[in-house]
Amino acid sequence: MSTHTDRYENAVARYFEAWNATEPEARAKAVAAAWTPDGRYTDPLADAAGHERIGAVIAAAREQFPGFAFRLTGGVDGHHDTARFSWELVNGTDGSAPVAGSDVITLDAEGRIRSVLGFLDRVPQGA
Repeated sequence: MSTHTDRYENAVARYFEAWNATEPEARAKAVAAAWTPDGRYTDPLADAAGHERIGAVIAAAREQFPGFAFRLTGGVDGHHDTARFSWELVNGTDGSAPVAGSDVITLDAEGRIRSVLGFLDRVPQGA
């Protein structure tokens, strides 16, 4: 495994740590560790810049899907300052994954996320 691959995988691991943080203080700390201060998160349902707003988007998703966790599906693919990966949102009780998507991230020199472009591949009706 190359250093570059580690860089992408480490960034994605921090990203999932933020999305899976259930407590507000832990979430704020994880968002700050994963994103640059002016980082941005954009998907079909949200467009947020800065730690506070990104944290609010994550909190809203956690409220909509309590007891669920985000997990990586497949590997992380990257080059230069860009990586892509797929994920699913898994129900901790029955293992179902009603939501899935793919994200493309750009990183700064320290491996923190500058931007996320998210795509929703599977979303339940009414979500």
